[in-house]
Amino acid sequence: MKNKHFYIFLLSTLSLIFIWSFINPHDLFTWFLEVLPAVIGISILILIYPNFKFTKLVYFLIWIHAIILIIGGHYTYAEMPLFNWIRDTFDLSRNYYDRLGHFAQGFIPAIVIREVFLRKSVVKNGKWLFFIVVSICLAISASYELLEFIVSKLTGTAADNFLGTQGDVWDTQWDMLYALVGSITALLFLKKPHNKALAHEKN
Repeated sequence: MKNKHFYIFLLSTLSLIFIWSFINPHDLFTWFLEVLPAVIGISILILIYPNFKFTKLVYFLIWIHAIILIIGGHYTYAEMPLFNWIRDTFDLSRNYYDRLGHFAQGFIPAIVIREVFLRKSVVKNGKWLFFIVVSICLAISASYELLEFIVSKLTGTAADNFLGTQGDVWDTQWDMLYALVGSITALLFLKKPHNKALAHEKN
């Protein structure tokens, strides 16, 4: 199987990190909510693999995103130790790990969506592709914020760690902005590497 060792590395390392994250998480309910998107996403990739294989670049990016989610689930996004150290060292107002997560929420899906659109000939490579991909990424971010809102309303204080506003009344808007910036950044800086990866898959 082509790229067998690459796939084994991604799945095995992700499995080990997942197991670690389940051991004594900060809050089990928050852990479940945070890792669920990663579990669903990986499951879908495995199910569609026989019929649709992404480029190695996309799988690698998804691997990174899944790790961000899983680590966030273990510590909660407001208490990730490395970013607590950064906050305290540089006298910042908050733990910015959640901002990294929302940047990734735009950055990684942008390349995933771009690949699907190009390979399925949904939209040609150009300005419209850029606009549509960015719009979808922003819609995904807004949908996730609505999901956080619904879960918070249904479960009350049990979802405080999942909501993770850290006292910022504009947290939702900041989250969507970071996802927007992430999607634009990915399309600007990964366009050429992604095109190269797509061309390589055809050969």
